[in-house]
Amino acid sequence: MERGRAWSWRHGNGVKHVDQRTVETELERVGVECARRGAQFTELRRDVLGLILEAEGPVTAYQLLDRLRETRQGAAPPTVYRALDFLLAQRLIHKVERLNAFVPCVDRGHKHAVQFLICVECGAVTELEDRAIADAVGQAAEREGFGLRAAIVEIEGVCAACRQKS
Repeated sequence: MERGRAWSWRHGNGVKHVDQRTVETELERVGVECARRGAQFTELRRDVLGLILEAEGPVTAYQLLDRLRETRQGAAPPTVYRALDFLLAQRLIHKVERLNAFVPCVDRGHKHAVQFLICVECGAVTELEDRAIADAVGQAAEREGFGLRAAIVEIEGVCAACRQKS
């Protein structure tokens, strides 16, 4: 996985295809990371993360539920939301509030400043970790006397691929 690039596999120079081996490798790595931290990476949590990794872009909880029901008949919304809460707490995924959808974390497992570039034409989401942006937000908050805990910046625009099409 390339640091600071879109997990959606859309890059400035084209689309990369996700094969099952790549997803399985990521899931194995996550399983090892969770075990090392003492976190239970259950089969359900693994399945939900796998669906997010396989998705071609941001995916909503109800899209995940529909996909999960293909293999787990009794899957219900609370099941998915509990799995998503775990994955968020473990910093394995991010929630893109603007889209009410989830994407894999490019630089997973630790707290970091996050900015999302959201293409309004194709829906691709690129995760950035730009320290200068995070510092600027922190300084602006400090000037206002605001005690910043976290800042996720969501920026809408048109990605390079869509701009080339226009």
